[in-house]
Amino acid sequence: MYANVSSVFTAAVDDGLIPKNPCKAPSVRRPKSDPRKLKPWTRKQAMAVRDHLPDQFKLVVDLGIGLGLRQGEIFGLSLDDIDLNTGEIEIKRQVKLLGSNRQLFGLPKGRKIRTVPIPDRVLELINDHVTRYPPRSVTLPWDKSDGPERTFDLILYSRESRALNRNYFNPKIWRPALRAAGLEAKRENGCHALRHLYASTLLDAGESILALSEYLGHADPGFTLRTYTHLMPSSTERTKAAIDAMLSVPSAPHEPSQELFPQVSALRYSLQGQGGQVALPPQGGQRPGHRHRRGLREQERGTERHRVDQEERPGRAGRRDRGLTPTSHRPPPRGPGRCG
Repeated sequence: MYANVSSVFTAAVDDGLIPKNPCKAPSVRRPKSDPRKLKPWTRKQAMAVRDHLPDQFKLVVDLGIGLGLRQGEIFGLSLDDIDLNTGEIEIKRQVKLLGSNRQLFGLPKGRKIRTVPIPDRVLELINDHVTRYPPRSVTLPWDKSDGPERTFDLILYSRESRALNRNYFNPKIWRPALRAAGLEAKRENGCHALRHLYASTLLDAGESILALSEYLGHADPGFTLRTYTHLMPSSTERTKAAIDAMLSVPSAPHEPSQELFPQVSALRYSLQGQGGQVALPPQGGQRPGHRHRRGLREQERGTERHRVDQEERPGRAGRRDRGLTPTSHRPPPRGPGRCG
């Protein structure tokens, strides 16, 4: 309702009836949008509507779901806007309708010119259309009712070779096709539904919100996110797969197994708490060479002898610290009567 009232005042400004649009005054707050989530059409529904449109207007559906254009942008499209070298189309014009039902050319909504990738299939459909219905030159004022006149060769036009008028196209062409396709003729099923299908298709294919916002001509990517975030595919599985891959132990560098190195494994546990250290074999699954294995065995035997010696003769280390030798190595006592 707010948008409709504001558009009426905008038309009054364009016609010079009032100086400003009161809906755009700082003291006027725009009502909050309907929190209901939009439900885009399916491809089957869009094709059903297309099938029931007159042949010369079937391209409206193709441009809506293939390029994400607004209705006025579809009506104002020209072959000169297509760049075959880059495979892109520049959206720089729309057909606007004033309150007096007077048409004019103007910049797209928000006065924002944008470039949209044009798929090969859409190019084929445009080529097929203009082969049967060649473009017609249409002249209208630019930007305002008394603006300079400009002429463009439009791809879509009326029976009178004029720019399509939404006040005629919607009730006489679009809504009968909706009803024939089994869809309710209401605002949610206007030409804008084609644009929603375009957006949902790109999001489902993994396109980013930022890129989609550019293609749709939104001034704020945040608006695109708020409008279409519920249509984005769930990231649950991608999140779990990414973290699993990050935390997974690489398959190549395995810990030395007890089957390959039983002595090292056993010794590692026997030295716990004693400050012992073992020179482990190199990582990467390669078995140590002959010299390395021999050095490990000698180190293990020496460490084991040291541990056993400490357990069986605990006083030995203390005597060695005082400069004494073990009893088995002391010289025999001298016999009686012998002098020192």
